Amino acid sequence: MKKNSTVTALLALGTAATLSVAGAQARISAQSIIVNPTQPDLSVSVRVDKDASGSQNPAYRVGENITVSASVNRDAYVYLFNVNPDGTVDQILPNRLSGENFVKANTTKSFPAPGDNFTYSVDGPVGQNKVLALASLTPLNLDQVSSFRTAQDQFATVSTQGGQAGLAQALSIVVNPLPQNSWVSDTAFYTVAAQNPVSTGSLFVGTNVNNATVILNGQRLGGANVTYSNLRTGTFPVRVQAPGYSDFTTTVAIRAGSTTNLNVEFAQPLSVAPAPVSTGNGVLDFIGNLLGAIAGNTLQDPARSAYDQKVRELQADGYALQQSRTTGTGYSGTLVRGSSTVTLTVDRGANRTVRVNVSETTTYRY
Repeated sequence: MKKNSTVTALLALGTAATLSVAGAQARISAQSIIVNPTQPDLSVSVRVDKDASGSQNPAYRVGENITVSASVNRDAYVYLFNVNPDGTVDQILPNRLSGENFVKANTTKSFPAPGDNFTYSVDGPVGQNKVLALASLTPLNLDQVSSFRTAQDQFATVSTQGGQAGLAQALSIVVNPLPQNSWVSDTAFYTVAAQNPVSTGSLFVGTNVNNATVILNGQRLGGANVTYSNLRTGTFPVRVQAPGYSDFTTTVAIRAGSTTNLNVEFAQPLSVAPAPVSTGNGVLDFIGNLLGAIAGNTLQDPARSAYDQKVRELQADGYALQQSRTTGTGYSGTLVRGSSTVTLTVDRGANRTVRVNVSETTTYRY
């Protein structure tokens, strides 16, 4: 048994094939532990919180809390034992934490009960476990079965040898002097598996600009300067976008149980080229803007020239440039005016062509 800030009683639970509850015949076996040879008018029912029917074999993982409950049809004293996969036995009730083990007729008592300052939680080893509930109309003397070894012990230590068979033999001796109609038993089964290994990781993306957006493996995560957790492990492409800056692209490796750090330093923002001096001829101006101005032996990208020209036209109509970025085939930008948003794309086409596309979205409130 272990303690936490309150008190945690660790029950060993586990993972194996389901075992059926034994019938009413008197025998000591791996399933029954101990069964009254008669059918007394006293009955007891033991359950774990994941199985209200008592006929299943629910699974718990190491570290998970569990509640055991017992119901009786007559006033009775209830004794609970947990048989671990390795054959060891824990006495759950009576203990020094949850008070007496007397249960009134037609009521259910949970262990731990609501308000108790302790919990039962699953511990190893993994494997098939079972809880035995033994109810008696009179208190039982368990000195031959278990004892509190020290005054500080909160749970009694089961001292019988031989695991489950030894417990059955010892309890048979305890109940043998009692009338057969004054005691009865029941069992509940459950399994415990090991905790799942950590299979997710985290990603932190830091930037030196505001309003950046992080896109991982084609999915938008959100803003930058944030740690994103529970991400699938592996190597994925990442794109970081910021209004007015060229996109930053790279790949990152997400590793289980760790945080991958990515710091993005954006360079000078994209700028719209100043308007060229007009020739007074609209056709010549358009061709000149499309081809770009020749400075020395350098010719400006025609797609960029067309993009800059269209941005200027939209700005003249009252739109404000919110974002510019380069794409694989050209340029893209977002401009806003009131409730209207314009998406501008300029792509290089075949045969020395440039395609300019403008789409507008307007939001109306009603």
